[in-house]
Amino acid sequence: MAGVTGHTEDWKSLPWKEFRCNVFRLQKRIYQAQCRGDFKRVCNLQRLLLRSWSAHCLAVRQVTQDNRGKRTPGVDGVARLTPKQRLTLAKALRDLDRRPDPIRRIYIPKANGEQRPLGIPTMRDRAQQALVKLALEPEWEAKFEPNSYGFRPGRSVHDTMVAIFNFIRRKPKYVLDADIEKCFDRINHEALLAKLDAIPEINKLVRGWLKAGIMDNGEMLYPEMGTPQGGPLSPLLANVALHGLETALVASLPQRKRPAIIRYADDLVVLHKDLDTLRILQERTETWLKEIGLRLKPSKTRVVHTLYAHEGQPGFDFLGFTIRQFPVGKYRTKTYRGEVGFKTIIKPSKSAQERHMRKVSAAIRRHRGSNQTALIAELNPMIRGWATYYRTCVAKHTFTRLDHEVSYKLYKWAIYRHRNKSARWRQERYGVRVLGRYDFSDGQSTLVKHGDTRIQRHVKVIGQKSPFDGDWTYWAERLGKDPTKPKRVTTLLKRQNGRCPYCGLRFMATEVMEVHHKDGNHRNNRHSNWVLLHGHCHDQVHGTKYL
Repeated sequence: MAGVTGHTEDWKSLPWKEFRCNVFRLQKRIYQAQCRGDFKRVCNLQRLLLRSWSAHCLAVRQVTQDNRGKRTPGVDGVARLTPKQRLTLAKALRDLDRRPDPIRRIYIPKANGEQRPLGIPTMRDRAQQALVKLALEPEWEAKFEPNSYGFRPGRSVHDTMVAIFNFIRRKPKYVLDADIEKCFDRINHEALLAKLDAIPEINKLVRGWLKAGIMDNGEMLYPEMGTPQGGPLSPLLANVALHGLETALVASLPQRKRPAIIRYADDLVVLHKDLDTLRILQERTETWLKEIGLRLKPSKTRVVHTLYAHEGQPGFDFLGFTIRQFPVGKYRTKTYRGEVGFKTIIKPSKSAQERHMRKVSAAIRRHRGSNQTALIAELNPMIRGWATYYRTCVAKHTFTRLDHEVSYKLYKWAIYRHRNKSARWRQERYGVRVLGRYDFSDGQSTLVKHGDTRIQRHVKVIGQKSPFDGDWTYWAERLGKDPTKPKRVTTLLKRQNGRCPYCGLRFMATEVMEVHHKDGNHRNNRHSNWVLLHGHCHDQVHGTKYL
């Protein structure tokens, strides 16, 4: 393992491939030791990882380079670092006894009009949280329940949908559709630390981050509960706090009456065929949550049925999808059972469609005075990304309807620009006839359609598998079919056999992937001009002209 000999090197010339191999080797050993129940070995390996120079450098690179989101500074005012400052920060991570800095609180709007508080740590605390996450995540990936999907490597919303489908496809169920109220803000600190049960070094750091002061509009607040959203470690801590709910509810019933508890972060559904049993499970859920300082949100918690009307319309919305069953005749389904058969349909929710169309409409309005090329350039990623995300469900009819809506909005856009021209003139000015249909095109670029996206079924992740188990074949195949990735990314993943040509390492689900244009011309979108790189490798390429 790389030691302190590399401390005097330049940041860009560090042996990153060796660092990544060293850290993953330790994480794999932690995962395997936890699976065996060898807790002493887990603790020793975590201490080794916390002291590792390789882990220090990777943690700093993650928060200073791989974070492609908005660069929001903490109370230290630092939003970005130079390569020399990154190296200095990596050396400073050896000090595990320092007191955490205060957290800067900002607010972002939610879809329902409320404000979501985010806690932004300082750059040093972010790096230290990323380091602790490298040590804790493989241990907890071996512990987490199989039907927990949120904020976990290699798992997605689409795995959640398939899990729900698999449980209701043979028999309709009652559903407790629940939402945990202010989950991140109300977690009991002592209950969380007791459940974490980490080595003293990690336990001390986590306690310090939970108790750190919060700078809110110039006022210093000292929280007594909750884990601030915004740090690298917060999602993992929330999953740790909610770990055990599925086991507790399933163990409370005999084998033949056991329910399905499917959770994505703080959103969960409990499914069971019997209404009275489901009511009992709801009470036990509330009792279990009370022990860690949480409760179900009454306004977002209800009991419905997947096939029949119960407390409203059949079916329910979950994570942007609508899950519902429809009665059909015995010749239309394999699930016919005597009185009535049914078909299980999962499609994009109405609220998700409305949000998408609002964004498309806003983009079209912004470009009333722009040329057609600029409008197409903004709409294409928006339409392609939304359609790719929902291509795993029954969405063909939805795609067709949305295409008609977009066409109508573009028709109105053309009228606004040319009020005195005929409809035929506007059609020929902004459209190109291809295979019997008119496409919105300027002759060089063409607006993509939702309906051109092919429906592709998603295969759920197997049981409790984790990327830390070292099964590269399985995870590379899943990554090449990931519905959250653009089509060109999955195509390049297959073409490159899942490896980055710059560093030679395999891509992992949690890593940033970016498409690099070999000739530097972003208008040249031939497949031969594309190559898929890690985000940090892409930075290096543009600095060294490697490709």
